Amino acid sequence: MTTPALLPLSGRRIPTLSPGAASFPHHRATLRLSEKFILLLILSAFITLCFGAFFFLPDNSKHKRFDLGLEDVLIPHIEAPKGAKHPGGQVVIHGQGGHDEHRHREEEESLRDKIRVDHERALQEAKEKLRKSRDELRAEIQTEKSKVVEDLKKKKEVPKPLPPVPMPKVVGVNDGDSVEPDVKEKRDKIREMMKHAWDSYRQYGWGHNELKPLAKKGHSTNIFGNSQMGATIVDALDSLYMMGLHDEFKDGQEWIEQNLDFSVNAEVSVFEVNIRFIGGLLAAYYLSGQEVFKVKAVQLAEKLLPAFNTPTGIPWAMVNLKSGVGRNWGWASAGSSILAEFGTLHMEFVHLTYLTGNPAYYQKVMHIRKLLAKMDRPNGLYPNYLNPRTGRWGQHHTSVGGLGDSFYEYLLKAWLMSDKTDTEARKTYDDAIEAIERHLIRKSNGGLTFIGEWKNGHLERKMGHLTCFAGGMFALGADGSPDDKAGHYLQLGAEIAHTCHESYDRTVLKLGPEAFKFDSGLEAVAVRQNEKYYILRPEVIETYWYMWRFTHDPKYRQWGWEAAQAIDKYCRVSGGFSGVKDVYSSNPTYDDVQQSFFLAETLKYLYLLFSSDDLMPLESWVFNTEAHPLPVLVYGV
Repeated sequence: MTTPALLPLSGRRIPTLSPGAASFPHHRATLRLSEKFILLLILSAFITLCFGAFFFLPDNSKHKRFDLGLEDVLIPHIEAPKGAKHPGGQVVIHGQGGHDEHRHREEEESLRDKIRVDHERALQEAKEKLRKSRDELRAEIQTEKSKVVEDLKKKKEVPKPLPPVPMPKVVGVNDGDSVEPDVKEKRDKIREMMKHAWDSYRQYGWGHNELKPLAKKGHSTNIFGNSQMGATIVDALDSLYMMGLHDEFKDGQEWIEQNLDFSVNAEVSVFEVNIRFIGGLLAAYYLSGQEVFKVKAVQLAEKLLPAFNTPTGIPWAMVNLKSGVGRNWGWASAGSSILAEFGTLHMEFVHLTYLTGNPAYYQKVMHIRKLLAKMDRPNGLYPNYLNPRTGRWGQHHTSVGGLGDSFYEYLLKAWLMSDKTDTEARKTYDDAIEAIERHLIRKSNGGLTFIGEWKNGHLERKMGHLTCFAGGMFALGADGSPDDKAGHYLQLGAEIAHTCHESYDRTVLKLGPEAFKFDSGLEAVAVRQNEKYYILRPEVIETYWYMWRFTHDPKYRQWGWEAAQAIDKYCRVSGGFSGVKDVYSSNPTYDDVQQSFFLAETLKYLYLLFSSDDLMPLESWVFNTEAHPLPVLVYGV
């Protein structure tokens, strides 16, 4: 789930020159390069001559160059011999002075001979260069450039093979066909929508992070820096695999093998890259068994580790993949890190340690958990902001929606993924939910249960689309609740699902707004214009799926089908699927972005909703916050 603050920003295009305009400067540059090359050869020969002449000067004790006593400086673990001087003076071992003097003279003579030969060779090469034509020199320079490029390719570090580990139990990957014809028909429709989204991206945005379906070109946002990392490809892989779109999956795999490179000078969101890329690659590996996905996930994870180099160990929000330099979002409460970002790493990092044997990943996320456990929490609530330098909370704003949401989700899922052995995670989750129930969950005058936001000591009666995932979370966490509250939390999940369905049903398009209020006589309705948009978000459908799995109440499939039809009717365009700017308008304008999470989450949850429970059974799989399934680790870490 992406936070509202991370909405796509428009990228700036770089103007290009026409072929004719570009050719002349390139030609001039080549001529200058050739002339400089000749001058450089002559200059290097002259320097070599001067340097050699220095060694032919008469010997003088003032110019001793070898006995500088530098052994103690350069190799500190080697002690100076007895009787030797400290660094800076001449080292002379008693009784061996004459022998050393003779040896040093021989070494100097040998060095003079070598320099004489080198300088004669350099002069000869310079003469040969001067006899060549300009075209010959240009061809030679091009040959040398090609050789350097080839050498660099050969020297490119080959990743170390990862240690073999037992594959976790992988079940329910290719099942899920329904015996009911009408359900199968709906499932096939979702697969067709997925194929349209993928084929459009394949045709118009291949290799770019996302797609502009109306402009029919690639799109990217600030969360991926300035790089083309194929976010849609990585995010969609497991959905393609589950839906049996294996040719499309193979195309994505080939692009990743040939083009996915993380050694780029790009500043990326640690959170988004973790849930979309590492999560997506790990899921693709577990589903398909293809080693390349595991290798790429580990390569990327190593690039994220420098983000944790802060005084507290709470990672920066962003890190440069090449330099390792990290920083936080400028808008985030006086340089704070965000709860939903640094608290949404546990699932992926535990699997990284499992697959690599490197404990660093597990240690990083456990350090975060231990640090949070020691901190005071106002009213038992976790504020959304924490300063990574001071270890203190930022402004006291608590939300189960954007900025907070997946932190709570990952506490529960850490317990589930550990085969319910991580009882510390479960206890932390239960305590957090108890405080949320006490302070944030209310019923409206019309009887709708909603989750508000705590801001500086008072409750804001507003709920975001992102918060709607919580219905599914409550249902998922019902089994194992303290004090026999399983029934209570399953009911709470149902009430949240109902409220979020109302937010869809009360719009013209039957698609939910980004946020909706419960005051001034309005309930489950957006008030501000900048909260009326729908950007293909998955959270409501995610809750429908979890509620269907735990109750098999047919209304959840009905509600999911209503949403699927509305998306297909109002968001589908010839070049893919686009978000809309006003769900209360019968003639909405498009935002012209096909989000990668639409293929990763929205369509996947719809497909699962119309599949049997045999596909991705929840006893064996835990979905990360980008809907990438990771297997339960019965072996532990």
